Amino acid sequence: MSKKNRIRLYVNADLYSGGTVVCSEKQVHYLLNVMRLKVNDTVYVFNGRDGEFETAISECGRKYCRLKVGEKFKAFEKCPDVWLLFAPLKKDQTDFTVAKAVELGAAKIIPVVTEYTSASKIRPERLEEIIIEAAEQSRRQDVPELMPVVNLKTLLTNWPADRVLFYFDETGKGGDAAGVFPEHKGVAALLVGPEGGFSEKELEFLRDMPYAYSISLGSRILRAETAVIAGLSCWQALCGDWRRSL
Repeated sequence: MSKKNRIRLYVNADLYSGGTVVCSEKQVHYLLNVMRLKVNDTVYVFNGRDGEFETAISECGRKYCRLKVGEKFKAFEKCPDVWLLFAPLKKDQTDFTVAKAVELGAAKIIPVVTEYTSASKIRPERLEEIIIEAAEQSRRQDVPELMPVVNLKTLLTNWPADRVLFYFDETGKGGDAAGVFPEHKGVAALLVGPEGGFSEKELEFLRDMPYAYSISLGSRILRAETAVIAGLSCWQALCGDWRRSL
């Protein structure tokens, strides 16, 4: 199998050459029934701290699979420290948004309730699965943290002063992303509102925050999930890790 198309698994175990990984029931099903692997086949594993290791299936059966850890394939590397704050959407749209945020390198994902949020409930267990799957498929070494749903004003009242907050303003008063992002490099967060946008009260609150900057994503109105993709892409291109080769 080409290393470019390698099968990757996220595991909780400590990883070191010569160690053993016992696969979960779901991982056993994926490796043996979906991917049709067998003893001595190669699987790459990572745990979000030790780097990525090449392993080989040492034992397997109907409901179990053990991996023998070989040499380290890639050293641990974290994605840039950018958080995503977004208003939960309908089920499939929220799932899609979270998966794309992982692929685009968000370090932390925070669902926030705004005045116009239409769906304030999420399924944390399901989203955790989506996050892990997206990290495996996108070749990330780290796995972003999913935070509980929180009211936007409550979150911002206790906001860390050293983290810049960029929020997307549909009223046309936001700055040019290509200009604003590079002026405020460092740890950051992107705030994307619900499909109805932010209320005037919320915009006033955001404009009063000394470390919040409004961003325009152009003259067209974007769906919330599109705004997440566009915003993270712009930030990664201007301030993140898209400037270097992988």
